[in-house]
Amino acid sequence: MASSLQLGILGIGILLIALMVDGVPKENFKTCEQSSFCRRCRKQEAGKTPYKLLPDTISQNESTFQVELYNKDTGIYYKVDLTALKNGLFRLYINEKNPIHPRYEVEYALQYPPQLTKLNVVEKTASQITVVNGPNKAVLHIAPFKIDLYSGDHLVISANARGLMRFEHLRTKPEPKPEQPEGENAEKAEEPVSEFPGDGAENDPGAWEENFKSHHDAKPFGPEAVALDFSFPGAEHAYGVPEHADSLALKSTKNSEPYRLYNLDVFEYEVNERMSLYGAVPVLYAHGKERTSGIFWHNAAETWIDIVSNSDNNVVESIVNYVSGSGKKPQVDAHFMSESGVIDIFFLLGPEPMDTFKQFATLTGTAHLPPIFSLAYHQSRWNYNDQEDVQQIADSFDKYDMPLDVMWLDIEYTDSKKYFTWDKRKFPNPLEMVKNLTDKGRKLVVIIDPHIKRDSGYFLHNDATSNGYYVKHRDGKDYEGWCWPGSSSYLDFFYPKVREYYMDLYDLSKFEGTTNDVHIWNDMNEPSVFNGPEVTMPKDLVHFGGWEHRDVHNINGMVYTMATYDALFKRSGGSLRPFILSRSFFAGSQRFAAVWTGDNTAEWEHLEVSYPMCLSLAISGISFCGADVGGFFKNPDSELFVRWYQAGAWLPFFRQHSHIETKRREPWTFNDEVVNIVRESLRLRYSYLPLWYTLFREHEVNGTPVIRPIWAHYPSESDAFAIDDQLLLGDSILVKPVFKPSVAEVTVYFPGQGKVAWYDIDTMQKYGETSKLTMPVTLHRIPVFQRESTIVPRKMRIRRSTEAMKNDPYTLIVIADQQGQAKGNLYIDDEASFEYRHNKYLALRFKLEGKKLTSTLQQKLASYETKSWLERVDIVNPPKGITKAVLHSKALGKVDLEAKYNPNNNVLTVRKPGVNMGEEWTIDLVA
Repeated sequence: MASSLQLGILGIGILLIALMVDGVPKENFKTCEQSSFCRRCRKQEAGKTPYKLLPDTISQNESTFQVELYNKDTGIYYKVDLTALKNGLFRLYINEKNPIHPRYEVEYALQYPPQLTKLNVVEKTASQITVVNGPNKAVLHIAPFKIDLYSGDHLVISANARGLMRFEHLRTKPEPKPEQPEGENAEKAEEPVSEFPGDGAENDPGAWEENFKSHHDAKPFGPEAVALDFSFPGAEHAYGVPEHADSLALKSTKNSEPYRLYNLDVFEYEVNERMSLYGAVPVLYAHGKERTSGIFWHNAAETWIDIVSNSDNNVVESIVNYVSGSGKKPQVDAHFMSESGVIDIFFLLGPEPMDTFKQFATLTGTAHLPPIFSLAYHQSRWNYNDQEDVQQIADSFDKYDMPLDVMWLDIEYTDSKKYFTWDKRKFPNPLEMVKNLTDKGRKLVVIIDPHIKRDSGYFLHNDATSNGYYVKHRDGKDYEGWCWPGSSSYLDFFYPKVREYYMDLYDLSKFEGTTNDVHIWNDMNEPSVFNGPEVTMPKDLVHFGGWEHRDVHNINGMVYTMATYDALFKRSGGSLRPFILSRSFFAGSQRFAAVWTGDNTAEWEHLEVSYPMCLSLAISGISFCGADVGGFFKNPDSELFVRWYQAGAWLPFFRQHSHIETKRREPWTFNDEVVNIVRESLRLRYSYLPLWYTLFREHEVNGTPVIRPIWAHYPSESDAFAIDDQLLLGDSILVKPVFKPSVAEVTVYFPGQGKVAWYDIDTMQKYGETSKLTMPVTLHRIPVFQRESTIVPRKMRIRRSTEAMKNDPYTLIVIADQQGQAKGNLYIDDEASFEYRHNKYLALRFKLEGKKLTSTLQQKLASYETKSWLERVDIVNPPKGITKAVLHSKALGKVDLEAKYNPNNNVLTVRKPGVNMGEEWTIDLVA
């Protein structure tokens, strides 16, 4: 084994090379052809599946249909469970009947055990078996094995229709063949004759060991890949399987690399790539004009996905099922291939897009309502120099009248990269620094990474070594890699005792210098290992329970943030909502952390790709997403800088962050015009925080994404299926940023096919009569619109932080439709604690019907005392001839209000109703 010094030199060299390369060094990362299991699975011949069901083995209970599956090529038997779940879902589970040792089955991704429901077998014939779950059904074809899933009477998913299923059974490594005698008279050695031709896996040169560059993967358990194909009749596009710096609609991989899910630290990643990035959510949606469906591939190993569809208009041969006027039905085909584990699939049968998103949320859960400060603006860089620097930056936001809620500290705040410590020279009094922030309603976030410095003077390393808490080599020795501290080891968070130990590190008595107002950033948790294969941990390392790292790699980062979440929850005695930012993630990570798109670059293409990347995450369960404003690497010019603020203000997580070698880029380091534009972007974001907060509460309750692609609400508008440079905030706000330099106009797509009106949020000018419109833009604003028939709550008094705005009054922006109707919601609570889970909240429903505007409580049993009141109501398209308004409330009684109509923008303004937001009330508009 190389010495620590040698590893250190190698690791630093790799890091420096990576940082100097203009673009990602692709040769450091595998292609499918370089990955033996992907190569084997991808070469599976279509239409020749060896699998068949054995009807004589059928059994069932109330919720699950069980049958054995047989591979005639290998003689191996498998067990198949098809289970009916609530909401019309089916779960398909396939494992070896008698494996020579257990195969890994994913933990932690599912929030709860899925809720079962009654499954009925309605038909058995010699060729197929039909089972029913509510309005949906599954048809199991016996030979060759295939499963067809129906939503109502519509076939929406077929599994193994192309016969690409592969389940490599566990086997013992064959003994090397003895050397044969030479010469003409040598006796010919007899080859053993097998009844089965086999699957050929053991003959693959990468089946039992594999090399990539200088790294060796021992593969002690041999080939164990699993794969299955899925067809989606009627679908025109596929979406999901984040994270990739690519379009929202997945492209055909017919003549190119598959999409890869393998969490990696990719320096200066490039756009329009299917390469793996930091996170992996193996959920796929297929959408067409008639319906949406999807699958959740419940597997945490390295996974590759082939897509063939009509989503890539640049690849003519990929348009295999749909040509306008041809009469052929469109179809998406997908092929999932994983290195290890079992086949465990959840079928999401829709039929509407929002139904499908909600069905996935019932499995992996939703984010707890974030503390409101985390939805506001965050200021970061690698690194603010010392606590005086932190104070000066925060004070400058006040000086330039810009709101700010959170200051961030990167790795340099620590004592020599030892986490849970402070550099006492640069940060001699962190508690004073935190108090200076909190006195103005602000918070601090500090970074805690998973690599632990191997230093005999570091308590954490000593504890981990003596207690056996590190991830191990196969021989039981602690694994040593290289990251920011130099020689490092990695806590094994799959070990419950490690998580318990780690939770205690956050106790305020142990992590000195912190308070409950200090929140956490988990970075590098793929994990990133500078001298490891593909800049990550070797696959043949061993975690608690004997599982190889290859089995759990994609969920490693999530288990780390899960432990951090539990630590912060425990730290406050379960009273305060934690805020955590994580770079790595898996399905279910939304329950613990926000995410961001990682180490992007100050280039226009990276600004533009932030929208499809976050939209892909949102529909995959992770709404709390953002991108480093301004780009992490390199230096943006002033135009790119302000356009990034304007776009970033409409993504859920809103943070500026940059590399240690970039120029300082606080807004005032540019010119006065930049300061003014950034200020307006920040103030706009803060004014809409009531809407953001309400939508995050709705996400928690029912699983709806906070930001949404247009087709989520307009599923039959095929022109919108590939649009990912616009987004919907909820269903009421439409955003079209500027993603190109030096443009004087942009083209906006208005959904609704000319039947839905959209209003400019500044001028209240009406749009939407045509679906596409080219409109002028200036540097000072981007096009943003509110839909008719909606009521959007805002706060128009912008202060230094959300804490300062907590009791401020609300303004309602009401846009009536042609029938004089509109509706909207507002959620209010203490913005920080879990008391809302004990009915300490207000959920309000606003409704305009003609000349009557009402506010009612959605939950009569819930109660929260707020000091906020209604300051103003703006009604677009009001009834004609209104001269006054009359408020009716229990506390204030009947009150005459001023109502003034502006004919220039067709807005009626009702000023200072003065009613407390916790009351139910009515405002009558009087002619």
